[in-house]
Amino acid sequence: MAQPDDAALPFSLLQFYATSPYPCSYLADRQARSQVATPAHLIDSEIYASLVRAGFRRSGIFTYRPHCDGCRECVPVRLAVAELHLKRHQRRALKHHVKLHARELPLLFREEHYQLYSRYQQARHPGGGMDDDSHDQYAQFLLQSRVDTRLVEFSEDGVVRMVSLIDVLDDGLSSVYTFYEPDIPGASYGIYNILWQRQQCLGLGLPYLYLGYWIAASRKMAYKTDFQPIEGLIEGRWQHLPTTP
Repeated sequence: MAQPDDAALPFSLLQFYATSPYPCSYLADRQARSQVATPAHLIDSEIYASLVRAGFRRSGIFTYRPHCDGCRECVPVRLAVAELHLKRHQRRALKHHVKLHARELPLLFREEHYQLYSRYQQARHPGGGMDDDSHDQYAQFLLQSRVDTRLVEFSEDGVVRMVSLIDVLDDGLSSVYTFYEPDIPGASYGIYNILWQRQQCLGLGLPYLYLGYWIAASRKMAYKTDFQPIEGLIEGRWQHLPTTP
């Protein structure tokens, strides 16, 4: 079983194994593998925060990071929220969605959320497998957690427009997953959501917003480096990534 690179981290009770290869969701014709931390019941909020700083994230109760043979394209990224410089289109997104009302809800299944998730997957990720998720698959992916997770619903005029799952860490927030109404002209829900999460970090006095992985060759992930400055975990060290054109 492979161990994480940083032996100083408090992982002494954990074990790590590599999955079998599976098709990469982001780069065509490539095989991916993940390194999974086990057992899940020992990964509390403190240990999970250390794992996130080492490049892990979670899907349901499974905590993992990319562990691909001969490929290091997945770069964990985070925003140092106090340093973020808002661009004109990001300010427009904040103004455009000022009427969105956010409320935190218990981590429970709601049919309205599931239907929104299904519309989002079918419009934004058709053929990716998640566009046909059952109720159980949806719940296992988003509603199972052993750490401090917040489910935030965003509505406008009583209609749910977006749902975001966020993990609370000791040094920041980790954006688990966000889905939203995909076909509203002029909407910028994804941009607004990152800026909303950033504002939550500032309000809580937390320095970082973790945004999962970025792949330079993936158009689906290009939006992440539009937020500057942004840091990437490269060869075990968090460092600034280049500015997008």
